[in-house]
Amino acid sequence: MSSREKPPFDLTPPRADDPQAQLGFPPRRPPETLAASGGSGALAPPVSPRTPSPPGGGGPLSRIYTVTEAVSRARDLLETQLGEIWLEGEIESFKRHATSGHCYFDLKDAKGKVSAVLWKGVANTLRTPLRDGMKIQARGRFTIYEGQGRFQIVVSEVRLSGEGELAQRFEELKARLAREGLFDPARKRPLPRFPLVIGVATSASGAALFDILRVAKGRGRLRFLIAHCAVQGTEAPPQIVEAISRLAPHVDVLIVGRGGGSLADLWAFNDERVARAIYTCPVPVVSAVGHEVDFTIADFVADVRAATPSNAAEICVPDFTALEDEQADLEERLLRAGRRMISDARQRLDSEQSKSQRTIARYLVLFRKRLAEHDARLQLQHPRARLRGDRSQLDDLARRLQRLLPERTLVPRRTALLALQQRLFRLGPERVLAPRAQELGALSAKLDALSPLKVLGRGFALVRTPAGAVIQDATQAAVGDPLAITLAKGQLTVRVEALHPSATPHPSARPK
Repeated sequence: MSSREKPPFDLTPPRADDPQAQLGFPPRRPPETLAASGGSGALAPPVSPRTPSPPGGGGPLSRIYTVTEAVSRARDLLETQLGEIWLEGEIESFKRHATSGHCYFDLKDAKGKVSAVLWKGVANTLRTPLRDGMKIQARGRFTIYEGQGRFQIVVSEVRLSGEGELAQRFEELKARLAREGLFDPARKRPLPRFPLVIGVATSASGAALFDILRVAKGRGRLRFLIAHCAVQGTEAPPQIVEAISRLAPHVDVLIVGRGGGSLADLWAFNDERVARAIYTCPVPVVSAVGHEVDFTIADFVADVRAATPSNAAEICVPDFTALEDEQADLEERLLRAGRRMISDARQRLDSEQSKSQRTIARYLVLFRKRLAEHDARLQLQHPRARLRGDRSQLDDLARRLQRLLPERTLVPRRTALLALQQRLFRLGPERVLAPRAQELGALSAKLDALSPLKVLGRGFALVRTPAGAVIQDATQAAVGDPLAITLAKGQLTVRVEALHPSATPHPSARPK
């Protein structure tokens, strides 16, 4: 008979090699006399010392027990009658004592709960560390902890049961794939914001596909490629892998998932083949397996984990209604910004135009003033103006002479002056100035012929120091001195690289 087919209680007498002594309990004492009625298995209730049993009565109320004695008798009776059994349940409130190393936890099922203790020596032999939520099968003996009067089972052997084994396999695979880097956040890819085609690898008859398409229909109009595959059972992993490989070349993002279920129902998505297919998929993958509380290996490998298939559709499918509203809002904001920019530009243009007009008007006033000044200066330099000035000076001198000289002396001079004035008026300014203009032209021609600019025009140059002194001898400069060279057109600034004094002194050079 297998362990699952064993009766709930083993009524065989305890074995000679009872491990109870190894678990820290005192050795059993032989059972004392039970109730006088023939051994119903119940302890005789204690009798209050205020109401002692009648003298000579040998009934069950003839002795008063202490609490310790009553608990000890109950423990002995429990250990003797019940023996070792197998219990199956889920671990709750697990804790391991930091000093002693003993483990304490509760085993529970849908309706009952019992305290359990696992001694350090047994706990160290377990391949799988125990934790809350793990479903196990535990072999041990029921007893009563005398210090607290607590009913408990002392566990001597533990093995995983049902989903407990699956949970252990899940943790082992998760740890191994994590070491290989399949869960590395750095390799996870962002989802495309506006995918054109979305692939779905799931059962064509499942509720997950219906939820995905229902949510997607309300959010936008996109193309879906659906690859039917089993999502439960031994044939599911290879079909999921094949669906991923068929969809990947034709989609922008891929959803892999199914509806909720137990750990065994979702086990296909804990398969290593599925995990590696998701890891090597060339497009981003969204894992949508079960409900929000369900976690699978596919969730850790995928680029994005969705709480439910409906949530996967919300993640992958853009909300086109919201996008249209956002686009309309952006267009309105852009128009307002454009109008504001045009208005600001017009204001700046008007301001600059006004400033330019004021600047031009100010410069015009300044130029007119300067033009008037130059015109006045030109008028003063005109021969007529100079003649008028000379005539005024002459009249002034004549008046002064008239006051200083006797009248008879001035009369002939005045007559001569008038004659000269008449001759001057008859000749006119042109006749007077023409010979002078010719003479001025001849002098200008001579001056121009002697001008150093004419010499420079023939290819010569005038070399000066920064102070303005003319360089005639190479010894007047030193290496590194800057020099200014005046040409017929323009100037050059050079620096002396080397000196080459002439053996023959320049005719203008003075002997030392």
